[in-house]
Amino acid sequence: MTGGCAHIKGLGPLLTAKAYECESCIKIGAHWMHLRTCQTCGVTLCFDSSPNRHASRHAASSQHAVACSAEPGERWLYCYADDVLAEY
Repeated sequence: MTGGCAHIKGLGPLLTAKAYECESCIKIGAHWMHLRTCQTCGVTLCFDSSPNRHASRHAASSQHAVACSAEPGERWLYCYADDVLAEY
């Protein structure tokens, strides 16, 4: 892993997306772009380039600090608490 903060360095095995969809957007019939998977609970949600920004909302309300990209070919983690990006 390249870079990181205590939240990222303290992670165990990475949680990956179960499906390539935003679980919250599916519930409300919305569209998404760029998915992220929470590394605390495993939920996959849309990132800030999507209208509903479910991943950021989830991080703020749940205090789950780290998400990884669920995009094919992308291998990075982001810590919302510390505003840190790390590649793996």
